[in-house]
Amino acid sequence: MAPFLSIVDRDVRIAARRLSEAANPLLFFVIVTTLFPLALSPSSDEIREVGTGVLWVSTLLSSLLALEGLFRSDADDGSLEQLMLSPVPLGVTVLAKITAHWLITILPLIALVPILALSYSMPITALPTMFYALMLATPTLSVLVALGAALTVSLRRGGAIVGLLVLPLTAPVLIFGTRATDFGLHDQPTAGPLYLLAALAALALALGPIAIAAALRVGME
Repeated sequence: MAPFLSIVDRDVRIAARRLSEAANPLLFFVIVTTLFPLALSPSSDEIREVGTGVLWVSTLLSSLLALEGLFRSDADDGSLEQLMLSPVPLGVTVLAKITAHWLITILPLIALVPILALSYSMPITALPTMFYALMLATPTLSVLVALGAALTVSLRRGGAIVGLLVLPLTAPVLIFGTRATDFGLHDQPTAGPLYLLAALAALALALGPIAIAAALRVGME
C-alpha cells in the first residue's frame, strides 16, 4: 500500500507544479458546457434534453486532454523505466497513476458538473443521479485513457491516435451514463444503468492495469 500511495502523491505533486497543464481539461469543460446553452433555443425543455448529452460528452473529451502527460513525461525523463525496474509490481504502479489521473483531472470535473447542470434547467432532484453515474463511469474512462496512452507511449505525437483508439471503447459508458441521467430526469428507476456502470468499473479496474502494464512493456522495448 505504501508504494501505491507514494506514486499517487508523486504524481499529484508534479501536477501541482504544472497547474496550467492540469487546468486545461477543466477550462475546456467549462467553456464547452457554457457555450452550448447560448447556441440553443431558450426553451427550458429543449435545453434540458440536450444538456445530458452535452455534459457527458464534454466530460469524456476533457478526460482525453490529460492523456499525453499520463506516461509520456515519465518515459521522456527515464523515470518510467525506473518504475518498471523497481520491485513494485507494474500493475500496482499503473493503478496508482490511474488513481492520480482521476484525482487530478476527473474529480474536479465531477465537482463542477452539478453546478453547470443547473444552466441546462435540470431539476435539483436529478443531480444526485448524475453525480453517482459520473462517480461510477469515470474510473472506466480513466482506465481506457491510460490504455490508449500506454499503447502510444513510444510515439511523439500520439494524441490523435489515442482518440481513435479510446473513443469507440467509451460508447457503453456514455450510453449507460446518459441513460441513468435521463431516467433521473424523468423520475424513473435508475438502478439498472448504475449497476451496469459499476460492473464496467469493476471489470476495468480488475483487468485494465494488467493490459496497460503489458502495453507499457511492449512500448518501452
